[in-house]
Amino acid sequence: MSKLSRQQLIDLAVHSYFGNVDKKNMDEVLACMHEDIVVTIQTDHLSHSRIDGVRKMFETLFSTYKKTWHGDFEVTADEENQTVATRFNVTLEKPDGTFDPSMKNCNFFYVENGKFRRYYVFMDGVSVLP
Repeated sequence: MSKLSRQQLIDLAVHSYFGNVDKKNMDEVLACMHEDIVVTIQTDHLSHSRIDGVRKMFETLFSTYKKTWHGDFEVTADEENQTVATRFNVTLEKPDGTFDPSMKNCNFFYVENGKFRRYYVFMDGVSVLP
């Protein structure tokens, strides 16, 4: 497969991935990833391997929060190296309607053949990705 353009890399991260995380569209979120994906929550020294491990991570996130919102993106995409760096704000609404403290997070994505091969998460505050 050819490399993604800069705009396609940005769309993969912001719209296909985060947009579907906020809609709790599990299949669409996982469709952004290779089967042997590795997701590392760097600030928590924790990794999730393969689609099944990442699915469990998102099942917990989706069941813990009524709503998630990722926005105010600042994105850098490197077309030659197929990488995307995102800085964004996060709000998390609990089932009772209260909110966890807002966070400013960063993700660093490594793309191969149009999907995430691995990515790193840096969270501002307590990790919500067990």
